[in-house]
Amino acid sequence: MRAICRTGAALLWLLAPLHASMAAERLKDDGGIFSLSVENDLFAGTDRHYSSGIRLSYLSAESDLPKWIEDAADAFPLFTLGGKRRVGFALGQTLYTPRDIARNIPDERDRPYAGWLFGSIGVVSETGAQIDVIQLDFGVVGPESQAERTQKFVHKIVGSDKPFGWDHQLHNEPGLMLAYQRKWRGLYEFSPFGWGADITPHLGGSVGNIATQLVAGAMLRIGYDLPADYGAPRVRPSLAGGDYFLPRRDFGWYLFAGIEGRAVAHNIFLDGNTFGTSPSVDKKPFVGDLQFGVAANFANMRIAYTHVLATEEFHGQGRGDAYGSFSFSFRF
Repeated sequence: MRAICRTGAALLWLLAPLHASMAAERLKDDGGIFSLSVENDLFAGTDRHYSSGIRLSYLSAESDLPKWIEDAADAFPLFTLGGKRRVGFALGQTLYTPRDIARNIPDERDRPYAGWLFGSIGVVSETGAQIDVIQLDFGVVGPESQAERTQKFVHKIVGSDKPFGWDHQLHNEPGLMLAYQRKWRGLYEFSPFGWGADITPHLGGSVGNIATQLVAGAMLRIGYDLPADYGAPRVRPSLAGGDYFLPRRDFGWYLFAGIEGRAVAHNIFLDGNTFGTSPSVDKKPFVGDLQFGVAANFANMRIAYTHVLATEEFHGQGRGDAYGSFSFSFRF
């Protein structure tokens, strides 16, 4: 995984000047974007570890951006000058459980119960061929995240087993995480027979008491009239850049497949609370995801489904996990 990340980073560094020249000039877009993403392991026929997530977000119109944010973005060294800027806001919640939720006292070798209730604010800079995102997530881990109440309510509605071990979840702790990501779209774009295909690599990372990690990956898309986006939005991980879409026609669709590798220095949901004792497991420092799915846009609406296959995240896990992610976005 480390070799792949190093090779990908070198390739992107070499191609960045070429790719920057591909950006197209256009007028500021005056449409805002709302997105709703829902993730659950039940979509993959399982009920363990990363159990569920929900995220509601708003990405502003380019024309609504205050000048001080424009000036700050111009001064930020990792943003490309001349990019179209937007501000993003989001609210979300994620839930984590061990494999066996019927135990009153969870297996100490399994993933701890944990919840994360968060808000986000971020700035997006998009050139037409490249998107940069910087985002601050803030919220709370522990009982105040209301994860126990959410899971018990949902399980009652859908008829799933009742979880019994939430008394042993991580303790209350405020959380902060600053994340940055860059995506290059269409480095090898071609359009035979009226179809389109592109490859979208990305690099990034985050720092904070929630997660500190480096990230690298890429996505392949094939479809008809590929909409001007950078992949479907997600809950975990979530950055405002995924909410962006600017369709060129009234209808378009694409199939996609991608891979992501992460070098993880800290993950509170595995390492446990920052201060004091709490449940924890021995995390793996290098993890990855394989994802594939389909997305379609109808005029100013976009729907997408992403299926995620994740590698083992901690020692003793036994096997990787899977979950599905539905998203709905609309412009106004």
